[in-house]
Amino acid sequence: MNMSIHNSMIHPQSEVYPDLENSQQFLEEVRLYLEKYPETEHVDVCLHDLNGHLRGKRIDIKTLNNLAKGCYFPLSIYGMSLDGNVVEETGLGKYIGEPDRLCMPVPGTLKPCALQPETHAQVYVSMQNENGSDCLYEPRNQLKKIIRQFNKINIFPIMGSEIEFYLFENQSTPSSTSQNISQCFDVDAPDDYKNVLQQIEIEAKRQKIEMTAIVAESASGQYEINLQHTRDILKICDDIFAMKRIVKQIATTHGLNACFMAKPDMDKAGSGLHFHMSLQDQNNKNIFSHHDIQQPNPTLTKVLAGLLDLMPASMAILAPNINSYRRFQFGSHVPLEANWGINNRNVAIRLPCTDQENQRLEYRVAGADSNCYLCCAVILIGVLHGLQHDFILEKPSHLKKLNDSHNFLPIRQLEALHRFEKNLTLKKYLGEDFVRLWLTCKRHEYEMVQNHITDIEIGWNI
Repeated sequence: MNMSIHNSMIHPQSEVYPDLENSQQFLEEVRLYLEKYPETEHVDVCLHDLNGHLRGKRIDIKTLNNLAKGCYFPLSIYGMSLDGNVVEETGLGKYIGEPDRLCMPVPGTLKPCALQPETHAQVYVSMQNENGSDCLYEPRNQLKKIIRQFNKINIFPIMGSEIEFYLFENQSTPSSTSQNISQCFDVDAPDDYKNVLQQIEIEAKRQKIEMTAIVAESASGQYEINLQHTRDILKICDDIFAMKRIVKQIATTHGLNACFMAKPDMDKAGSGLHFHMSLQDQNNKNIFSHHDIQQPNPTLTKVLAGLLDLMPASMAILAPNINSYRRFQFGSHVPLEANWGINNRNVAIRLPCTDQENQRLEYRVAGADSNCYLCCAVILIGVLHGLQHDFILEKPSHLKKLNDSHNFLPIRQLEALHRFEKNLTLKKYLGEDFVRLWLTCKRHEYEMVQNHITDIEIGWNI
């Protein structure tokens, strides 16, 4: 059993008093919410585990005000594998008695649930350590920590996102969906699916999520949701997770399944999670702005170099499970090396066509199955990494020749985990305890898959 992960957590439970100002703010949020939704009966109190799965409990509306003082969830939530079981090797489970930690409501996240919004609400909470500090096993708190480092140097990331998913009939898979469901950029999707997409948009607006588009993607039944760029990076990640829940819930009411796997069908396009990013200074000026997109300015050059240098080691976060690596195939608009280019969807970091004021980069590596808090965290770490060093930016992809050096991405999970483990920069920013926790859970998940005999093996008839 790995003892070092939890050494700092083994001491008597101390009483933690929630911040009075935040408690009052939450009570006012509840009051305003119930004025708008007076028929509310239940509230889902939720947080997201390492894999981005929603964990929580449903409470009666009569007890919602008590949440201003916080509620308790077990620390072992952050030691769970994809199948929902605690990985005991993390040391966060039975060995230390499954201790609870205080969780406080996240301001601004009390929203109507997509299912029965008039009577059903949801709210996110965030876990604290025994001394009241942020629990850094929680991915959201990791991202919050990185954002604070930008604020200290008066640089403010601006990010927007694009997330892809499949819709398919119940009792089927994406590979068995009808071939006439949709075509790439098809505006006239079939009526049944159009109703689903319209309802998704309605519920997103109800939750005050700024969607800018729903696009039919390259594969039949695949769609992409675009979220408006913002300076509030935590909120856009909260919104990505909220959108996933909305999509799944609305799909269910229409007799459909929604799938956010990175590669649900080897014969179809994988599903990615792309982030568009620029940086602003304290005067709201775009630091990437330059008159010539073909020649990135010095700051953007440093950022690109830092992101590319850290990208191979970041793959363990960007592609978090064994299926994630099936997405990295030739000819699928998926990067296979850490590279960049201008107006090119085959590269890892694309500089899109845009005017000078809106110049930005698009980070195209993460899968739709990844934890968006952690994705943004490693992207922002890459930015800091570039700003703090003088790396030489490699040539853009269209200028590279066959004999030039190539920085290939790991396309097998164990290799990615090994690179992640050895990378001192990620360990510095995320902390050794979190890195060890991630490695323990992910290696456990990998072995769980490896220890199953497949139908293919049985079919060999050896």
